[in-house]
Amino acid sequence: MTKKIIPKLSFWQIWNMNVGFFGIQYSFGLQQTAVNPLYSFLGAHAEQLPILNLAGPVTGLLIQPLIGAISDKTWSPKWGRRKPFFLLGAVFCSLALFIFPFSSTIWMAVGLLWILDAANNTAMEPYRAFIGDKLPEEQHTYGFQMQSLFVGAGITLANLSLFVFQKYLGGTSESGGIPKWVYYSFFLGSFCSIASVVWSVYKTPEIPPTDEELAQLKAERENSTLLTPFTDIFTAIVNMPKILWQLALVYLFQWYALFCYWQFVTPMIKQTLYGISENDEEKAGHILELSKNGSAILNSDLSWAKNIVHLAETAVGQTGLMNGFYNFITMISALILIPFAVKFSSKKVYSFCLFATGLSLLVLPFIKSEILILLPMVLFGIGWASMMGLPYSMVSPSIPSEKRGVYMGVINMMIVVPMLIQTISFGFIYKNILHNNPSYAILTAGILFLLAAISVMYIKMKK
Repeated sequence: MTKKIIPKLSFWQIWNMNVGFFGIQYSFGLQQTAVNPLYSFLGAHAEQLPILNLAGPVTGLLIQPLIGAISDKTWSPKWGRRKPFFLLGAVFCSLALFIFPFSSTIWMAVGLLWILDAANNTAMEPYRAFIGDKLPEEQHTYGFQMQSLFVGAGITLANLSLFVFQKYLGGTSESGGIPKWVYYSFFLGSFCSIASVVWSVYKTPEIPPTDEELAQLKAERENSTLLTPFTDIFTAIVNMPKILWQLALVYLFQWYALFCYWQFVTPMIKQTLYGISENDEEKAGHILELSKNGSAILNSDLSWAKNIVHLAETAVGQTGLMNGFYNFITMISALILIPFAVKFSSKKVYSFCLFATGLSLLVLPFIKSEILILLPMVLFGIGWASMMGLPYSMVSPSIPSEKRGVYMGVINMMIVVPMLIQTISFGFIYKNILHNNPSYAILTAGILFLLAAISVMYIKMKK
């Protein structure tokens, strides 16, 4: 088959093609920071948080590789190959984000999270493959790190919106326990999700297939069945390049650790910065419920309960500030990592960044200041910038171009399998081994990042 010549793109062309990643990552930022506290506002216990987040790993495991396999064999002269999936995912993501804060029960929120995750995964995977489609190999690191920049920008805005709205537009919903400022963050995310993707779709044409590729696509579609995407995924895994198996070990440690951090950073902040426990929150909620129903409550008890609720909401805002700060660092460091990756190799830079991330989490539970606790987030942000770009540029040269979509989906399976293992296993570990201590959960995540950093050094990259 004649090799397709892919022209280099300018900075602003690469910028425009990745703007849609901003909206997708705003949604992801809300999932990181707001969903677990929202579950708590609706009455969930800390040990339930892993299983309530089952939507992320399950939808990622099923949808991303399927969408990748399907998009590999898709071509529309009007819409292209990957862009139809961006749009479909963005529309459903926008609707789910708009409805999410109206959740009246835990299970309504869980159901909407499943829809939101399915939509995000529908848009996310083709975006990774889009880089390989549109950029020559020498610009892959640039393209993936530009995506990392928008990861930082989207999640930064999501988290800072929580902090700012909580500080200036506070107040509790009259219909339940979800504060009104949460609504504003989700509404903003609903707009960003669709608007940013539409911008990229409008600004970035896809490269048409060659006549040979079109003939091959036509032949494959004529011989395809409903099971074809599944067989494509199975075949891709069986024939997977060795470097992807090596990356899978790194991802086992890395993504298990990240899920631990996102789930337990707010409970840790409540404990370490504000001195409140889950039992305090339950007791305060019970007192306020009795007061609401007209029961006689001592003024001192009522004041105490209101203060506990205020501190719990402040902890959510503090988490938003911390996560927003580390994603801001991600945004400004994403492109700075490129010359270091060129000089020292992506592998060495990636390993160093994971090690720094592990150190940041190991010191986090011992900091008692709202300001000083932001310092470790600098290292976390640099690490997050490397995680969102460097692994993809490391493995991209080893992936067949005609299977780029399905293999990006397989890489996502390597992400969601550790997350699935975490959601099933960590509730038991948290309760029975870590004794319901969120600080221990964060320390566990730090150790896992150190193991991930060591594992990176065993990856054999294609020169």
